[in-house]
Amino acid sequence: EDDSFFRALPRTVNIYCVGGAVRDHLLGKNFSDRDFVLVGVDFEDFRKYRLKAVGKNFPVFLHPETNEELALARKEKKRGIGYKGFVFFTGKDISLKDDLRRRDFTINAIAVDELGKLHDPFGGLEDLSEKLLKHVSPAFVEDPLRVIRLGRFLAQLDDFSVHDSTYKLCKQMVENR
Repeated sequence: EDDSFFRALPRTVNIYCVGGAVRDHLLGKNFSDRDFVLVGVDFEDFRKYRLKAVGKNFPVFLHPETNEELALARKEKKRGIGYKGFVFFTGKDISLKDDLRRRDFTINAIAVDELGKLHDPFGGLEDLSEKLLKHVSPAFVEDPLRVIRLGRFLAQLDDFSVHDSTYKLCKQMVENR
């Protein structure tokens, strides 16, 4: 699609559509919004575009024409309590895989690049075909809201089930709260 803002970014910046829009497209479902991850740019360089910031704790901005979310690729580290207790790190050296690793479920850790190529480092395509909800990494336990998201996905996605290891992690999260 012709996008003047994306065209204006340096060629060193890679743009990926990520998350729910990719998942829903692969499932043949309609989706209303797209989220993008930008790899190869850091926060200081990106500030010059004077975009509206929407993330208080991490660098998420609104596309100037479409209002879709643009996030800088990031890593996170748990430093506090609850879902707000994270510190985020961005930079030109953060890879797409680094960013996708911090997502909740493998089916939400799939990206599509500007050429339409799928990037699936955590097996989300296989889990989609098996109708399986599986956590991406052990860091899943760091955000208690992920248990609620799991319930929401089970209600929305017909015939999906929970991977045994994810079920055990959720049970452990509830018992340790």
